[in-house]
Amino acid sequence: MTTWAEVDDYFSQLIPEDDALVAAHASSSETTLPGADVTPHQGALLAMLARTLGARRVLEFGTLAGYSTIWLARAVGPDGHVDTLEIDPGNAAVARRNFDAAGVTAQVQLHLGPAAATAEWLIDTGTEPYDLVFIDADKPNNPHYLAAARQLTRPGALIIVDNVVRAGAVADPDDDTPAVLGVRRLVDDIVAAGLDATAIQTVGAKGWDGFAIIRV
Repeated sequence: MTTWAEVDDYFSQLIPEDDALVAAHASSSETTLPGADVTPHQGALLAMLARTLGARRVLEFGTLAGYSTIWLARAVGPDGHVDTLEIDPGNAAVARRNFDAAGVTAQVQLHLGPAAATAEWLIDTGTEPYDLVFIDADKPNNPHYLAAARQLTRPGALIIVDNVVRAGAVADPDDDTPAVLGVRRLVDDIVAAGLDATAIQTVGAKGWDGFAIIRV
């Protein structure tokens, strides 16, 4: 029987992944969360959404090795800008090396420190609104990141939250792990605020998961 990973391999022919992206993806093994970065297919989807939206300013919660950051930086183009938030200095060093190799250093500003605190600083300093926000950091803080993202975006912007399905655990009432509770609180906040949103389940090389998309 064909596996999800084999299907991902088949469709990889659609993904314009160059040597810099391949190296960045592989370098996640040097980070605190090896293999946690998005797949090439998901990276290409992020870039496609950014281009479709005409995004020029992007905010990313969670840099890791910078793989998704590179996709987004290339999508916004040489006149665009990506702010990416990372708490771990070692991860940041790996990401900066990858940005240099991919030729996107000029478009990317990596902010080192707790993402919630950095987001509050961006709000307090009146930074220019973002067109797209990608949330892929510590899951228990998802509700805080969503609240900050809503303050930092323009009307019509997209907020994308990764890893919301968690192999189905989000719908398991007996699962009360911090990551799952963070996703549930995120969903509760989306519903309570009446936001325009959907969630998509995905299967692939990383198993069963999914993402939520919110339109501001």
